Amino acid sequence: MPGSAPPGYDPHAFEPFAVTVDLAVFTIRDRRLHVLLVERGQEPYAGQWALPGGFLRPRESAEEAARRELAEETGLGDDDVSALHLEQLRTYSDPDRDPRMRVVSVAFTALVPGLPEPHGGSDAAQARWLPLAAPVPLAFDHDRILADARRRVGAKLEYSCLATSFCPAEFTLGELQRVYETVWDTVLDRPNFRRKVLATPGFVVPVEGPPRRTGGRGKPAALYRAGPATSLHPPLLRPEGRTP
Repeated sequence: MPGSAPPGYDPHAFEPFAVTVDLAVFTIRDRRLHVLLVERGQEPYAGQWALPGGFLRPRESAEEAARRELAEETGLGDDDVSALHLEQLRTYSDPDRDPRMRVVSVAFTALVPGLPEPHGGSDAAQARWLPLAAPVPLAFDHDRILADARRRVGAKLEYSCLATSFCPAEFTLGELQRVYETVWDTVLDRPNFRRKVLATPGFVVPVEGPPRRTGGRGKPAALYRAGPATSLHPPLLRPEGRTP
C-alpha cells in the first residue's frame, strides 16, 4: 500500500520537521530589475517583507508547490505559470532559520516578463514588485536566498539563453540587450552585442512581418522570438568586474 511503513520501521523515532518552498521571482520594470516580495501578515516577522512561498501540502512535490505559490501571488493561471522559467536554486536547512520549528526550504527562482501589480496570498498583507537597487531587509534567511538567486541569474545569462525569459513573445534585439544591461548593471556595445547574438545558432529566430517602430528616429527594428537553443557557444561574457 503506497505510503505505508515497512515492518519494523518507526517514523516516530525521528523528530518531525516541515518543508517549504521560497520563490525569488524577477522581472524587469522601467528598465530596472525587480523582485516580487510579500509583506507578512502573520507572525513570525509580521509586517516585514519576505520572499513569497509556503508549506508543502501532503501530496505535493516541491515544484508543484512552487508553481501553486507563484500563481497565488501573481494571479496568473496555471497555463501561464507553467510557461514561465522556474528552476530550483538550492536547499536551505539551517536548524534555526525559522523560529517556529525546524523548517527546510527548497528555494526556486523564476523569471517573468512584465506583469501588473501582484496581490498577496492568504498569509500576506500585500505583495509588490520592488527594485533590487533599493533593498529592504527581509524576514528569515531570505536576504541570503535572494542574493544567491541574483548571482545565479547573472551567471546563467553568460552561457544560456535565459535572457529571453525576461522578454515578451516577440522582441527586438535592443530589448534583449536591455535585459543583459539591467541584470548585469552595465552598458554593452550595441554592434558587438548584435553580432554575438545573431552569430549564435538558435539563440533568436526572426519573426516574419513588418518591423516594429521603437519610438526613436531610426528605422523600425526587426522582431525576433526565442529560438530552440538553450546554451550559448561561445558564452556571452559580462564585462570584466561585473559580478552582481
